[in-house]
Amino acid sequence: MIEQDDFDINTRLHTIVRGEDEAAMVESVGLALVKLPDVLNRLKPDIMIVHGDRFDALALATSAALMNIRILHIEGGEVSGTIDDSIRHAITKLAHYHVCCTRSAEQHLISMCEDHDRILLAGCPSYDKLLSAKNKDYMSIIRMWLGSKEMVRVMRKKGIEHHPNFRAVKHVPFDQFIQLVAHAGCMIGNSSCGVREVGAFGTPVINLGTRQIGRETGENVLHVRDADTQDKILQALHLQFGKQYPCSKIYGDGNAVPRILKFLKSIDLQEPLQKKFCFPPVKENISQDIDHILETLSALAVDLGGTNLRVAIVSMKGEIVKKYTQFNPKTYEERINLILQMCVEAAAEAVKLNCRILGVGISTGGRVNPREGIVLHSTKLIQEWNSVDLRTPLSDTLHLPVWVDNDGNCAALAERKFGQGKGLENFVTLITGTGIGGGIIHQHELIHGSSFCAAEFGHLVVSLDGPDCSCGSHGCIEAYASGMALQREAKKLHDEDLLLVEGMSVLKDEAVSAVHLIQAAKLGNAKAQSILRTAGTALGLGVVNILHTINPSLVILSGVLASHYIHIVKDVIRQQALSSVQDVDVVVSDLVDPALLGAASMVLDYTTRRIC
Repeated sequence: MIEQDDFDINTRLHTIVRGEDEAAMVESVGLALVKLPDVLNRLKPDIMIVHGDRFDALALATSAALMNIRILHIEGGEVSGTIDDSIRHAITKLAHYHVCCTRSAEQHLISMCEDHDRILLAGCPSYDKLLSAKNKDYMSIIRMWLGSKEMVRVMRKKGIEHHPNFRAVKHVPFDQFIQLVAHAGCMIGNSSCGVREVGAFGTPVINLGTRQIGRETGENVLHVRDADTQDKILQALHLQFGKQYPCSKIYGDGNAVPRILKFLKSIDLQEPLQKKFCFPPVKENISQDIDHILETLSALAVDLGGTNLRVAIVSMKGEIVKKYTQFNPKTYEERINLILQMCVEAAAEAVKLNCRILGVGISTGGRVNPREGIVLHSTKLIQEWNSVDLRTPLSDTLHLPVWVDNDGNCAALAERKFGQGKGLENFVTLITGTGIGGGIIHQHELIHGSSFCAAEFGHLVVSLDGPDCSCGSHGCIEAYASGMALQREAKKLHDEDLLLVEGMSVLKDEAVSAVHLIQAAKLGNAKAQSILRTAGTALGLGVVNILHTINPSLVILSGVLASHYIHIVKDVIRQQALSSVQDVDVVVSDLVDPALLGAASMVLDYTTRRIC
């Protein structure tokens, strides 16, 4: 056909290896790559025009690209559904200029980062011929039919070629093919011409298999994906044969060639050959920035309180990214299941928040063996919580390392990493809440004691004949200054009608608490003020004992009652402490959630040591 069109032929190149399998394709490409360099060196083309998606076109594009020859690719950006897609897109990446047939193909090329200025939406060149066809003498060529070698073999084996309604040929000249498809009752097969060129005439098409399933088609194409199912093909034939559909111009309007010629003439052969890619804007890659790494590395923190169970995602900088709160169940089974459920949900949410969870830290009341992750003995506020292994179930479920410690120790760890104890070698934290607890930092390390009982500050005895304590002793700090102790005293006053003053009220079903006692003291209730002063004095005496025993450089009061006790504690220190420790600072913690932050710090400190 090239010879018939009177082209000047500079070189004849034989590269097709006989065979119908994949190996023959590969050998053909290899043979072409061996022969093409000599040809291209001799011809020295300004622009190489490569068409379509055949494997031999890939060999040509590869050779031209490696030899710095400009490439114009025709019919790129389309999608079919087989290896043709990979070949077509590979040629696109090698080509410098692109001529596409459809709007979708143009968008695909842009999405593949090709330069929009080097893309021409021209339409399919074959449509120029299709839409201008005048020859109606199709009866002389009706004997022609298009089929692959394998199909021809099958047809011969079945004896179909002897049937008067069938013809088996290797190739139909394009002019004759146009007339054949324009007047056919139906076209059946898996060739791209069925979904592209035939649409120009509205001829019904049955596309077999998945080879062309991704291509744009007109309404004349009916897909039969399961091409081996004879009943489906027959049913498709009954539906399609003899129909006449509207002509489709998806692939062109008949003016592609003039557009392509104009595009070729516009190419500046002096501009740099280096191909440009137009990548879309992307988020700045800061994954190697140490600040970004430290911000996104996070811990799951769990706080088991007497009333609530809290789980939080905590960043390396101490930011609570997200927090979950539930009532703490009364039984072991319900509590452990809820902990697991909340941690799983938080870990899933962390992924969405771009937080990498490094481990789980748990703060709980009671005496804890942090080496084994076991709660040895709990406080009376948390029932069924003795000899509880917390590390194993959480580690098995989340596949993360787990740390467990007492809530007082966690508060000290929080101050060491995020609070006023940061950078200090020695300091003490006291928690003033429902109970009284604390933690000791000595030479930058947390002190647990030989039986994990260090810093049980709530059970320092400050009076030999003081009130009963929950530990079974008398006169402990917790028996005077804890939230439970203040609630006890508030109830006594209320029962004697000595609690409420003007501006106060307690609802019928409302439980009297430490809050009411503090409110009464603020409103001038002398008895409430006396109780708070006694509580603060007991705490102050305990702090004096701590100063004399441990000699820290800082005492941090933490918890909801800290601000109510701070001035009384300082007064007791001035009155009762040795002069050598009277200058020690006593401050109120500025951390909002020390238990959660301390639980997180167990994870984050370990991670920091590994990283740094």
